[in-house]
Amino acid sequence: MKVFAISDLHLSTTAPKPMDVFGARWQNYIERIRADWVAKVSEDDVVLIAGDISWAMKLEDAITDISTLADLPGKKIMIRGNHDYWWNGISKIRARLPEGFYCLQNDCLRQGGVVFCGSRGWAVEGSPDFKEQDRKIYLREAERLKIAFSQVAKVREEGDKLVCLIHYPPFNVKREGSLFTEIFERFKVDKVVYGHLHGKESRTDLLLKRNGIDYHLTSCDQVDNTLTLILEV
Repeated sequence: MKVFAISDLHLSTTAPKPMDVFGARWQNYIERIRADWVAKVSEDDVVLIAGDISWAMKLEDAITDISTLADLPGKKIMIRGNHDYWWNGISKIRARLPEGFYCLQNDCLRQGGVVFCGSRGWAVEGSPDFKEQDRKIYLREAERLKIAFSQVAKVREEGDKLVCLIHYPPFNVKREGSLFTEIFERFKVDKVVYGHLHGKESRTDLLLKRNGIDYHLTSCDQVDNTLTLILEV
């Protein structure tokens, strides 16, 4: 089984919001992602989507967007991003997802010797966009991660790899640690997948190795609209 990842698809089939206004990297980007996906992924593989899945405001519209990926191979595991305003009521979302799609919230999923967990995260201390009013959400998101990892302990078997998804980068521009990186290290995570960062001005370490953990940035415009291979088991 191979595990791939991508993030920030910003699907908008029901209320078109073209992304190519943000530059050439976004021209025909969904078609390019689909072509790469079909070329790489088998039905036994997993594709992680680390948030900002759909521009939709309502669940029904988001499901229409998500369904455009239903014909692509592999199991799809998703977390919420800061623009996924439709993500409200996890039971309702799971009841509407197409077959082969899974969304994580305060829990985990084990597939083929890999345990997946994750949460949206938030801006961390030391980031340019972190304000004092962000502290409450930052602390809350750290607690949500802890809840997810408490579920990991119930299903993880000896030898299993542990992969965590988080939408926001879990460190600041100086790559300093945060509550999120402390949690990852405490629970011995193998790989972290994140997104959120766009544009040439972003800190674009596509792979950062920090304290024994591989951190993969998978924002689609930063990875040339291709899937990143995270691991193979």
